[in-house]
Amino acid sequence: MPTKISVKNLPKGYQSIITNGTHSIVGDEPLLSKGTDLGLSPTEMVLSGLAMCKVSTVRFIARKNNWEIRDVKANLEQIVTKGDGGLKTTVTINLSIEGDLTAEQKDELIKQADRCYIHRILNGEWDIQPIKIE
Repeated sequence: MPTKISVKNLPKGYQSIITNGTHSIVGDEPLLSKGTDLGLSPTEMVLSGLAMCKVSTVRFIARKNNWEIRDVKANLEQIVTKGDGGLKTTVTINLSIEGDLTAEQKDELIKQADRCYIHRILNGEWDIQPIKIE
């Protein structure tokens, strides 16, 4: 089943109501970009999706293996540079997993987090179709 998102842009700043039909969030741009800074920026949303996928994958694998963990946290930072071939994006990820885990268990959790669905999507081939006017 395809993932569907609808976005309605509001007149103030760049505020947007983003919905999947069940849940809604507010997106915006920072003040420096003439937004109102009342929501996450598009870049922050992409990083949030990647971070959530990684921490959820860690939790899933730990539960599957009956490994006791507590908090799982991810901090991501993105740097975009311009080069001859276009934009190059570098994302740094720091992960914190609280729990009494062996080194092997932590290694397995990190390995699986690096294979999470959103990570694979972002590294995969994209075919973004031209915009259609409704």
